[in-house]
Amino acid sequence: MGFSSIISRIARNRKQLSLDRSILSASCWFSSHASRSNNNMKNVESAAYHVSSGGYMRGTVFWEPNKPLTIEQFHMPRPKAGELLIKTKGCGVCHSDLHVIKGEIPFSSPCVIGHEITGEVVEHGPLTDRKITERFPIGSHVVGAFIMPCGNCFFCSKGHDDLCEEFFAYNRAKGTLYDGETRLFLRGSGKPVYMYSMGGLAEYCVIPAHALSILPKSLPYTESAILGCAVFTAYGAMRHAAEVCPGDSVAVIGVGGVGSSCLQIARAFGASDVIAVDIQNDKLQKAKTLGANYTVNAIHKDAVERIKEITGGRGVDIAVEALGKPQTFLQCFQSVRDGGKAVMIGLAKSGDIGAVDINHLVRRKIQVIGSYGGRARQDLPKLVKLAETGIFNLNNAVSQKYKFEEGNEAFQDLNQGKIVSRAVIEIM
Repeated sequence: MGFSSIISRIARNRKQLSLDRSILSASCWFSSHASRSNNNMKNVESAAYHVSSGGYMRGTVFWEPNKPLTIEQFHMPRPKAGELLIKTKGCGVCHSDLHVIKGEIPFSSPCVIGHEITGEVVEHGPLTDRKITERFPIGSHVVGAFIMPCGNCFFCSKGHDDLCEEFFAYNRAKGTLYDGETRLFLRGSGKPVYMYSMGGLAEYCVIPAHALSILPKSLPYTESAILGCAVFTAYGAMRHAAEVCPGDSVAVIGVGGVGSSCLQIARAFGASDVIAVDIQNDKLQKAKTLGANYTVNAIHKDAVERIKEITGGRGVDIAVEALGKPQTFLQCFQSVRDGGKAVMIGLAKSGDIGAVDINHLVRRKIQVIGSYGGRARQDLPKLVKLAETGIFNLNNAVSQKYKFEEGNEAFQDLNQGKIVSRAVIEIM
């Protein structure tokens, strides 16, 4: 049994040793590991190897629906083979987390929320493949995708990382990584806490290496966090589901964090007419700076009628629903031309049903396509390149920033519609 495994057992079973001794052992192990790594990479700042609080960290915990989030202390998480320990720098504020917080989507609790992150590599799990450690050396800046592919299942072997069986069977169904265990344990009680994706709203997190991509040091930690979900989801929808081609007309219904990213990606792929639909004028004004050349306030005008008016009565080639509401699901379906594609990317309250006219679907050859996100191994590096070259404008896509201690405020603002596009919590 390796030294790392011994430390993991010490952290989980306080009956074997006293708490003070466990703290000392964990701290000494990390310091020793850091010292060895530092000999190989002298150009990396020593801060990259330092674990604050003597082997402990803080994380933001969801306990039960509609209750405040709390910041708790945890034992330092330990990565296993194929996993990396990341010192988190930025974490996006997403509606998917909000659905969990409000109890609209069931998830194991207590859990650490947060699933779109940037950070710095501080440790490789024992027995991690040499190619991974070479690709992500200690001190590397990285961005993490919320869909964390195992790399080995039926779908991953075909390149469909977005359908990874292990991700849905273990993380989304049980709140764990792919050995069926969480990496998070409370400092005081040793109680396990589940992980929503990597549990990114914390000072450190453990991520499978297949979900990571190198982040150039020219890109900022804070703004780049949205690449892991908002932009990642938009890219998956535009590239793999909609298959946007130059000259296509595209309507995006709901232009928050993900929807506004769809505008930029659609424009990058050469869409001609890009129509933004929302009920908030501030979001629609922002949409004009992100690629929309038409905007529709669905409170003041019938969105479907206006979209058809803009497209000469035909409807758009592609409509994207980014809210997860039965009403907007139907609007999306009704907005496309014959033979067009209605792409659904908004998560809904558990049990919500989207109804469509079956005869219209059949006779007019409408394609209704679901899309949850991109494919981490092939798409995430491309998104980084889009941001690095300025084709995707990160600075314009992030409208608000919060401190680590302001998690409750951030999600309250999101729930009240106060965040225009995307917000990021800084964990520096």
